[in-house]
Amino acid sequence: MLDRIFDRWRRESRAALRRLAFGAAAAACAAIAALFLCGAGFIVVLERYGPIGACLAGAALFLVAAAALAATRGAIEARRRRAAAEAPPPAAPDPRLILLGVEIARAIGVKRLLPILAIGGAAFALASRAPAGRRGRPDATPFAAAQPASRDRP
Repeated sequence: MLDRIFDRWRRESRAALRRLAFGAAAAACAAIAALFLCGAGFIVVLERYGPIGACLAGAALFLVAAAALAATRGAIEARRRRAAAEAPPPAAPDPRLILLGVEIARAIGVKRLLPILAIGGAAFALASRAPAGRRGRPDATPFAAAQPASRDRP
């Protein structure tokens, strides 16, 4: 049973690695093409309006692009927050995963697993506990308590 799972993971990871490599190569080619287009546009504006006009036009172009990307990122983040708020609570664990855990416990032995499970349970309990003073406030970020409070000086 474990062999089939490991083979599937191996196949899926190889396919994901191939997709990542092809995607990175395509992104690099697109970036190089965009750089050449920007260079050509800069040369055209430089010949027509001079160096100051070309620099200002390039700066304006990239400022507009940065603003558009920031607005898009904000919209995506807002959509993600709405979807997270409307999402149903997570379901019960997959029975196949429970069966895999039972198989691993049989293979290793329960006596050897008890210390590992105790440490894992303690780590899970510590990680899932809300920070002090933040209980009952789901909108608070987990790192907000670590940030220093701003003090107004008179």
